[in-house]
Amino acid sequence: MGKAILLLDDGACFYGKSTSIVGTSVGEICFNTGMTGYQEVFTDPSYFGQILVTTNVHIGNYGVHDQETESMGIKISSLVCRNFSLEFSRPSSLKNVEDYFQENKITVGSDFDTRAIVKHIRDKGAMNAVLSSECFDIDKLQSILKSVPSMEGLELASKVSTEKNYFHGSPEAKYKVAVLDLGCKTNILRCLSERNCYIKVFKIKSSFDEIMDWSPNGILISNGPGDPSPLKDTINLVGDLIKTNIPIFGICLGHQIIALSQGISTFKMHNGHRGINHPVKNIITGKCEVTSQNHGFSISEEDVKGNNNIDITHLNLNDGTVEGIKIKNTNCFSVQYHPESSPGPNDSRYLFDDFIDLIKNSKK
Repeated sequence: MGKAILLLDDGACFYGKSTSIVGTSVGEICFNTGMTGYQEVFTDPSYFGQILVTTNVHIGNYGVHDQETESMGIKISSLVCRNFSLEFSRPSSLKNVEDYFQENKITVGSDFDTRAIVKHIRDKGAMNAVLSSECFDIDKLQSILKSVPSMEGLELASKVSTEKNYFHGSPEAKYKVAVLDLGCKTNILRCLSERNCYIKVFKIKSSFDEIMDWSPNGILISNGPGDPSPLKDTINLVGDLIKTNIPIFGICLGHQIIALSQGISTFKMHNGHRGINHPVKNIITGKCEVTSQNHGFSISEEDVKGNNNIDITHLNLNDGTVEGIKIKNTNCFSVQYHPESSPGPNDSRYLFDDFIDLIKNSKK
């Protein structure tokens, strides 16, 4: 192992060791508090363009497995962790994490004081950073950082959306669901197919007519990375789809796009929510659910409360941010978190059942 340096946009500097390939990577730095499910996190397209710090001390201790990916390949810009384990104990694992990162040509920094890093960005907020195992000149690294665009205003969904439409599930399934891919996690498709859905995944640049010509029974607007505000065409498309009154379910970025289509603004959060134990209250049932989350933007509570056509359905119990909405007199609802989990608890899987119930009722 060689040396590695992590330089943040505010000048804070941390040192560790280099694992995986030698190189330099940039992106917005963020942290995930999950104790398990690291491979699902690494392959989540919503992390595209970000340097990920894991608060869990051990990464790699159970290896990697092909069935625990949420997309094709690692999507994080790079990884910063405390202990990077090259040995794994699970017999069914196919390889260790170092080989996995090397195959994906992703830089890794280990032996960092991740507690100090997390405390710093928790207090100072999310910011750009550079991780390098080949350059240790602070002035040069600061110069690199100056060229990195801010996440605010950055459109990234088109970089992870499918290039070609494709199908998932059995053509004999009872319901046809169109998924607008803004960076869709694979487990969303699994959750739909398990509920007797045949899915067609549409690329982000798909038109209204292209989606409607398939005659879907329901439409899901997926998760994805980046700022939702620059996605003007997608916002307009979703607004038109809502007017059809076909059942629509939005997740994460899809939730933000639905809100924007109704005149609700979004904002960049101080740190965002990233982990698998975020408490959310369902306002309708009064119950609390433990949720999996990964987002750095949120919708305006003030705007929602000022809109007579929208009801708040879920609230975050940590900071009070809006976690779910429903548009009145339509079949459209959305949540900010990840009901498909992967990783995380299954408390919110009922939302897929609610979506199917909407489809059933709309077909009557």
